Amino acid sequence: MPFPATRLCLSRFASNWIALILIIVGGFNWGFFGAFKFDLVAAIFGSMSAVARIVYVLVGLSAIYTLARGMQNPRAYLFVDVQYRDGLK
Repeated sequence: MPFPATRLCLSRFASNWIALILIIVGGFNWGFFGAFKFDLVAAIFGSMSAVARIVYVLVGLSAIYTLARGMQNPRAYLFVDVQYRDGLK
């Protein structure tokens, strides 16, 4: 059975991966903080340094971006956009 025709926008694909990685970093950070009271981002970049604050902001923006993308197309929002043509299901 052939695969459906796919349309892959590399810039959106890259932004999805970046958002996913940042959300995973945020998840690990909250997990470590909740379990061990250890702030991983602060340990790497310094407590509330400019770089740490940028990482926190990027993680938050990634969560908003991923949520918005999921609301647009809940079936295929993270990795590729699949576009079905007539006759290919």
